Amino acid sequence: MSDRPVTLGLTGSIGMGKSTVAAMFAESGVPVFDADAEVHRLQGPDGDAVAAIEAEFPDTTSELGVNRTLLREAVMADPTAFARLEAILHPAVAEKREAFLHANRDAPLVVLDIPLLFEAGGWRHVDKIAVVSAPAEVQRERVLARPGMTEARFEAILARQLPDSEKRDRADFVIPTGGTIGETRAVVRNVIACLVGRAGG
Repeated sequence: MSDRPVTLGLTGSIGMGKSTVAAMFAESGVPVFDADAEVHRLQGPDGDAVAAIEAEFPDTTSELGVNRTLLREAVMADPTAFARLEAILHPAVAEKREAFLHANRDAPLVVLDIPLLFEAGGWRHVDKIAVVSAPAEVQRERVLARPGMTEARFEAILARQLPDSEKRDRADFVIPTGGTIGETRAVVRNVIACLVGRAGG
């Protein structure tokens, strides 16, 4: 038996329902590391990354932390900017992730909720991968219902993400969210049972 948890990388394209599925794992008692939430904390008031971001992208922060709209505009205006921003955030998030893994080293299973798991290379650091997926028309409807979302912004986000079909092909588990909540929850329970060796639910 391994002396560390099984690490399940949880990912999925925008609008696929990944946050809902992550919450289902947490409700089942599985520790979940939310990479997006850590980025928000790092960029929030008194966040550890605020000073470095201000130095690299002047006038994008205030006492409230990073102004995400101004930062997005700064990054979009410069082809090299996204890599420079990642160079600030990725090491900081990795440090938080290692602290999470240490704190939960006695758990049988942990989930690393990482939106760009494939795109940023995080798949190399997990034991198994679960991809959250829904039909393209369901995804589009969900995303375009978000405040401030436009067709152009949605397409730009999709262009930066690995296509859903490729993610599913590379996954150990596919968790569908196009049906009922109960159906999705049943799949989550089965994934947990498979990974920790319990009888299926």
